[in-house]
Amino acid sequence: MRAAWVLLAALAALSAYYVYLPLPGTVSDPWKLMVLDATFRAVQQTCHLIHYLRLSHHLIVLNYLICTFDKLKSVSSEDINITDAVFDGVEVRVFEPPAKRDERLKRSVVYIHGGGWALASARTSLYNNLCRIMAESLNAVVVSVEYRLVPEVCFPEQFHDALRATKHFLQPDVLAEYSVDPSRIAISGDSAGGNLAAAVCQQLSKDEHLTIRPKLQALIYPVLQAFDFNTPSYQQNMNMPVLPRYVMINYWIDYFNGNYDFAHSLLINNHTALDVGQALSFRGRLNWTSLLPSSFKKNYKPVIQTTGKAEIIQEIPALLDVRAVPLLAENETLQLQPKTYILTCENDVLRDDGVMYAKRLENAGVEVTLDHFDDCFHGCMIFTIWPTDFSAGIQTRNSYIKWLDENL
Repeated sequence: MRAAWVLLAALAALSAYYVYLPLPGTVSDPWKLMVLDATFRAVQQTCHLIHYLRLSHHLIVLNYLICTFDKLKSVSSEDINITDAVFDGVEVRVFEPPAKRDERLKRSVVYIHGGGWALASARTSLYNNLCRIMAESLNAVVVSVEYRLVPEVCFPEQFHDALRATKHFLQPDVLAEYSVDPSRIAISGDSAGGNLAAAVCQQLSKDEHLTIRPKLQALIYPVLQAFDFNTPSYQQNMNMPVLPRYVMINYWIDYFNGNYDFAHSLLINNHTALDVGQALSFRGRLNWTSLLPSSFKKNYKPVIQTTGKAEIIQEIPALLDVRAVPLLAENETLQLQPKTYILTCENDVLRDDGVMYAKRLENAGVEVTLDHFDDCFHGCMIFTIWPTDFSAGIQTRNSYIKWLDENL
């Protein structure tokens, strides 16, 4: 019996050691976040082992586990009509609130989910719940885009899916079918979905044949650049849940169907060293020393290599493709962007991506609202359902919906 107690105590100590992470004192629900992160790490390690054994791709296994766990949750949608459709070959899920008396047309949001271009779905309860609440709170038609994922397809297919679905929806006859006001449409997304939303908005703004354009774009902790993995937020939050720096770099490599052997070189910015000619013209568009406020720069220093590896850009040219990295777009494109909302979190490697994009848009004459949360972390807005319910999720979701309600 004594041996059993000793073993139990040892297992408890090991579990506590695995779960515990030193977190900033401002993070909300720290222990719950540690448990969530430990769960993610354990699942990811299991999936990578399966990949190593060549039984299946780790992202396929991870997505299967996410969807299997998600089936255990039930989210009510009695007041919202939810239908699945296909827009120009792309699956979407449409959330429609009931028609109100004397109401002719509704507002609308095209929403693109996150997940590193590889995980989650418009049909999971996390995004189903978010879009349902958006439809109810805004009395708006919400179109959630079910773009194809890595490893089934890689860049630029996710971008093409999001663009095709959005352009299809913006057709006058389709908007009329859903009773949507053509002058009150927003494009939105979180994380990798924020990346796709920003890229889609940029592309739409340059389409001379488009008769209907979005009124707003709303980006939630978007990932916008793969040029510099040593911005202050990347350095400050390199080991933060839910998105450590190495995980974000791996998502980029998977998105571009690149070689994992480049991961360390990307981490130290070898791909954008001073001797990499392809990157020179973009350097001025992502100078965080001038784009970030001093409160974010703190005492961090730029990491700029004198000599690097030009072959990385040669093998993965998409690293400098503005359809994948919207923060590198030219000023002429930024001037065409609609009124913009960008939500950022202090405890997030992607914080500075959003802040820099807000500043570049502002410099280009676009009206921008930067909604920053000191106590929140990456991905928090979708974590509002037990057992992954966080006060940070409710806080950010309410702020986001409030802005849409006041501006759409």
